[in-house]
Amino acid sequence: MATKTSSKADAWVLYDRIVSDAAPDGVHSNPWIKGSDEQLRFEPDYATLERLLGVPLHLKAQTQSGVPALALDVWLSYELRRAGFRPDQVWPRPTHPRVIPAAIGPLISSLPVKLREQVQAHVTKKASITGVTSSSAVILGKNYLKQVDVVISDWQTGPELLISTKRMDSSYGKNAPNRVEESYGDAKNLRLRHPLAALGFVFGVRSDILQKELKTAEWLFDLLAKLGQEDDAYHATCLILMDYDDDVAVPSSQSEPEDGILDLGSDPASDDDGDEPVPSIPETKIDDVLTRLPRVSILRDRTPDVLCPGRFLTAMVVRVLGATPINMHEEVRERRKRVATPALPEEGATI
Repeated sequence: MATKTSSKADAWVLYDRIVSDAAPDGVHSNPWIKGSDEQLRFEPDYATLERLLGVPLHLKAQTQSGVPALALDVWLSYELRRAGFRPDQVWPRPTHPRVIPAAIGPLISSLPVKLREQVQAHVTKKASITGVTSSSAVILGKNYLKQVDVVISDWQTGPELLISTKRMDSSYGKNAPNRVEESYGDAKNLRLRHPLAALGFVFGVRSDILQKELKTAEWLFDLLAKLGQEDDAYHATCLILMDYDDDVAVPSSQSEPEDGILDLGSDPASDDDGDEPVPSIPETKIDDVLTRLPRVSILRDRTPDVLCPGRFLTAMVVRVLGATPINMHEEVRERRKRVATPALPEEGATI
């Protein structure tokens, strides 16, 4: 039987290496800094985001593959781990399977050695296992199931954080109204069932919208800001302006992947319950590929303050902490505390 490959499998090995390089041995930098106003703010790792955004350009991945938007999902989950959330808490996880209930890990670890190895191998080999693992998360809203791109959830707590992402690299006037209309509906659907969850929306847009369709850009940015300020929509919204050269752009010939009507336990990002596709990029070639990624820059100076990624991530983390008791997410709280509270001088030190 031929080995199944896919552009998403290639993307994942590159995404995983980039994230691994950014957090050697799983140690993440502390994203919190104290501003001139003495307030804590989240300082995103833009360098890692820019590397991740170069992957779909290198692979010439079409929108329909899901690979371009996946770069945003991987980056957001990485940033939440920088904030102090555990790797098994945030979906997509940094390893396959990307979505798996946190309780499954301790269960597998408790098994006898031989059985543990067999179960772990099975879970890792399969693309998804209905009702157990998945490559993307599906959450029940008030009226319908919705694929959500970045999630913190557990059976004991329910959803604590839900972030949806969209990406638009061309045809702005045609696509922007549809994306905004979808987002309004999705926000209300999720918020009415999960009012305590931190609900966010991230929109990645190629920067040439500012030259090609300025009026559309102004309209879009205004609506994105309002989408994060209404009582029944998102708690915060974010704009990521991506700048890259025309000679590396991927011609747009397909629409975004459609979820269709979802069922509980379904995996809209997986074709079947078969084996996980094998990447075509050899392990020994990954570093070489990464050195040749197209250059992508984030135009922070052209991003409205109300939509900047740092503000968005601050809002998401603070809302999760505000909706949970102090003995939960202790590492997240500790990372903020280290920056908020100056270290006391050592005994005998001159002040």
